[in-house]
Amino acid sequence: MNKKVAFYTLGCKLNFSETSTIARSFEKEDFDRVDFAEKADIYVINTCSVTENADKRFKTIVKQAQKNNPDAFVAAVGCYAQLKPEELAAVDGVDLVLGATEKFKITDYLNDLSKNMQGEVHSCEIEDADFYVGSYAIGDRTRAFLKVQDGCDYKCTYCTIPLARGISRSDTLENVLKNAIEIASKDIKEIVLTGVNIGDYGKGEFGNKKHQHTFFELVQALDKVEGIHRLRISSIEPNLLKNETIDFVSKSRSFVPHFHIPLQSGSDEILKKMRRRYLSNLYVDRVNRIKQTMPHACIGVDVIVGFPGETEEQFLETYHFLNDLDISYLHVFTYSERDNTLASEMENPVPKNVRSKRSKMLRGLSAKKRRAFYEGQLGSTRTVLFEGENKSGYIHGFTENYVKVKAPWNPGLVNTLHQVELTEIDEDGLVRFEFVPERVLV
Repeated sequence: MNKKVAFYTLGCKLNFSETSTIARSFEKEDFDRVDFAEKADIYVINTCSVTENADKRFKTIVKQAQKNNPDAFVAAVGCYAQLKPEELAAVDGVDLVLGATEKFKITDYLNDLSKNMQGEVHSCEIEDADFYVGSYAIGDRTRAFLKVQDGCDYKCTYCTIPLARGISRSDTLENVLKNAIEIASKDIKEIVLTGVNIGDYGKGEFGNKKHQHTFFELVQALDKVEGIHRLRISSIEPNLLKNETIDFVSKSRSFVPHFHIPLQSGSDEILKKMRRRYLSNLYVDRVNRIKQTMPHACIGVDVIVGFPGETEEQFLETYHFLNDLDISYLHVFTYSERDNTLASEMENPVPKNVRSKRSKMLRGLSAKKRRAFYEGQLGSTRTVLFEGENKSGYIHGFTENYVKVKAPWNPGLVNTLHQVELTEIDEDGLVRFEFVPERVLV
């Protein structure tokens, strides 16, 4: 009988795409993939280091693996494994820790799968993480996460990603298109482009900073791939989101009117302390440009609360800035100190209870913004891609501009696109609709 392997992914869409690639390497070695809740011979945990919470969750997940099979071999890979390998290796039950360059060769490190007294560590100096490994994830059969770029050359004072993933480097355009065609052949309707800093797409490997292609050229080329109905840009820095890209998306065949643009703070003083590469006026300009060309576009925002030295006035400046902006939802991150970052050494840390209060206020604002955006879409005709999960008797789906809809469960709708008219907002905040007659698209 084949050995069984199970995976657990913490963190971002990029991690999910890489877990899928690692899983495929196990399949080539004749392992059978099972769910993480099942008994397996190997459990692989792909870690994240963006927040303190992701660090804490790691121990809980290791315990879950041990409960499923006390004799299983447990391996940790990913960002946290690169940043704190010895810390992870010391966690009871962990047998192997692989850093940024080693994770894609995990099957080379599996000898007899016997438990180790102490976790074995193989991690590189992050300067060695200068080559590119392409990957994509096929999640719920309706969309795929396609990695196009890795690493980051920015030096934001709060961020450990450059320490965990290395320099900015990209996949070749030829390889991205090959992966997109492969995904299309599997009857997947939507591709989400992912990376650490995808607007920086085009930088070569091994420290070659020349752009072979630009992000705009990538977008233009992907729009021509047959069989992909939707392309979504996961997250792009405001200073790298150019007018040409916005204008192209507004007229494109496949790219949807949905942008996720990190802001982090509405206070220019805080943006400077964070070493972001723009000020608030550029952000306003980007939002206005999107809304002028695509009034129905969905715009998501990342924001950090409780950055060191953030005063009540600066927080309220962020709150009012976002309140006045025509955006659709927020991803709110409560600042947490990360080792080896400049921000962790800054004076005047914001008390944890104040961080928590500010986070709650912005989450409330996000709910208000999402509701207002959904209300603005009622009465419009949109295209919905239905997902594959039965959630308490309902099927969910997303419109092209990221309105989440619901309908009574119908397995025949899974992974199909339908034109609908959005009619009302349900008590759970999701949108109800009527099908537009005779318009099943695919």
